[in-house]
Amino acid sequence: MSVERQLDPEALGDHIDRLYRAAWSLCGSREEAEDLVQETFERVLRRPRFLRSEDDLGYLLRVLRNTFFSQRRAAGRRPQTQPLPDDPELIGDRTAPPADARLESADLYSAISRLPDDFRDALVAVDVVGMSYREAARALRVREATITTRLHRARQRVARELASDGPPGPSTPRASAAPRP
Repeated sequence: MSVERQLDPEALGDHIDRLYRAAWSLCGSREEAEDLVQETFERVLRRPRFLRSEDDLGYLLRVLRNTFFSQRRAAGRRPQTQPLPDDPELIGDRTAPPADARLESADLYSAISRLPDDFRDALVAVDVVGMSYREAARALRVREATITTRLHRARQRVARELASDGPPGPSTPRASAAPRP
């Protein structure tokens, strides 16, 4: 029998980096990711939360996803805005990662954000947040084998998109599935 325990508000900061990476993967934008994490924490801190397990990260990831989808639905009803472009020429911080690395990260997170929801959720939980397959399955409320399959397919799609340097076009059948003349 599981015992309910209250989520410790003081421990939320322990998960901020992983939630930020998950949010960036969902949104495809650093600025939107920061806002999403702040909104998630605001919702969690609004009232006491009681958990039935020791999985704070899984719970917070679910709240983050729900917040993202709620914001996406609300944004569909409002005029869209565009973030300001990042100009590497204006940045003079020598301790910052090289501009190429930041651009590659931006391309990667953008590719992840374009995945179908189920694939993106599995990839974010395992590869971005760092959950085990079992933890991700519990957090996403699916079987572990489902996580394995979705993760494999998501990785393939991201790799194909990054290799082609652009969003994928219509899917093409496999060569082995093509009819032979």
